[in-house]
Amino acid sequence: MTFAEIRAALPERALTKVEAPFPRMASGKVREIFDLGDALLLVASDRLSAFDVILPDGIPGKGILLNQMSLWWFARTVGIIENHLLPDQGAQFTLRGIPEGDMRLRSMIVRRLRPLPIECVVRGYLAGSGWSSYAKSGSVCGIALPPGLTQAARLPEPIFTPTTKAPKGSHDEAIDDARASEAVGAELYGRVKAASLALYRLGHERALEAGMILADTKFEFGTDPAGNLVLIDEVLTPDSSRYWPRESYAPGGSPPSYDKQFVRDHLLGLRWDQRPPAPRLPLDVIERTREKYLAALRSLMAGGPPTA
Repeated sequence: MTFAEIRAALPERALTKVEAPFPRMASGKVREIFDLGDALLLVASDRLSAFDVILPDGIPGKGILLNQMSLWWFARTVGIIENHLLPDQGAQFTLRGIPEGDMRLRSMIVRRLRPLPIECVVRGYLAGSGWSSYAKSGSVCGIALPPGLTQAARLPEPIFTPTTKAPKGSHDEAIDDARASEAVGAELYGRVKAASLALYRLGHERALEAGMILADTKFEFGTDPAGNLVLIDEVLTPDSSRYWPRESYAPGGSPPSYDKQFVRDHLLGLRWDQRPPAPRLPLDVIERTREKYLAALRSLMAGGPPTA
């Protein structure tokens, strides 16, 4: 699909509750997982979470934008690692009686795999919790970094900083190489780390071409019965990544972003303890957040700098 076709298909109202004629296996902050028997149906809702809390207001069409961006990246990362998509998604939808329209645009049909119990974060710049950790200890996840770095500074080399997968309602915990290796096994961990760094480098290079900086990102992996490593979930989207405008980037502060950091910054200005229930979002915050997601996808698909 072209960007124009995707934008034209976006709904006016946010879809926060997803229904499908299949058994529901799991419900996450954004995605719903349905059991197709021999495969899984992953549906991206328009829900938005911040500080691990689902907000009462969704972003209209956000799930479509996330899904289409993941599909775009999956097609460009197969040279690094295989992914969980079943081939010929259109035929798969037809086979299972899923009609054309909104549901297909926000869904993917994927293989049944065994997810790894860690999340795989790669950082190329000092931002977010990475910056907070460095400011306190001069290191991130046990990785010592050069002294004197400022907020948003580019690191000498991208670093791999895994986390636990916390239960629903809890926060992921940053862990070091030793703990992550123990969780999945040393040999598999080596493959996970190498794949994550390779994916980040590809994403960073392509983002630069599109006028953006990929500051950091999170990947998830699974294994098939033969032990092959497979890229799963979403990939290099504004929900799993921190994108900055390249033209206005300058270290020493928190750059504007094309992800949900805009919503986080709004919430940080409120008197909210970051526990449910979350406050409602003003209409202008919803609209500007949607425009940021749109700008990121448009830039990647067009190969030009963002205009929003």
